[in-house]
Amino acid sequence: MAHTQSTKKRIRQTIARTAINRSVLSRVRTLRKKLAAAVESKDKEAAAAAYNAFASAIDKAAKRGTVPANRAANYKSKGAKSLASIA
Repeated sequence: MAHTQSTKKRIRQTIARTAINRSVLSRVRTLRKKLAAAVESKDKEAAAAAYNAFASAIDKAAKRGTVPANRAANYKSKGAKSLASIA
C-alpha cells in the first residue's frame, strides 16, 4: 500500500481518471451501436444523425486522449463507409 502523500494522491487521481474514461468509452460504444442499428434499418436520416453524434463523441474522446487518434480516425472512417452504403 502507498505510504507517501504523493503516491496516495496519484492513486486518487488514477481512480478519478479511470471513472471518467470509462464513462467516455461507454458513451462512444453506445453511439457506435446506435449508428450500426440505424444503418441496419436503412434509415438514411437517422443514420446520418447517429453518425454525427458518434463522430463528435469520438473526436472529443481522441482530443482528451481517452482513445488514440488513429483508432478514432479508423472508427469514423468505418462509420462513414457504412453510412455511404445505404442506397
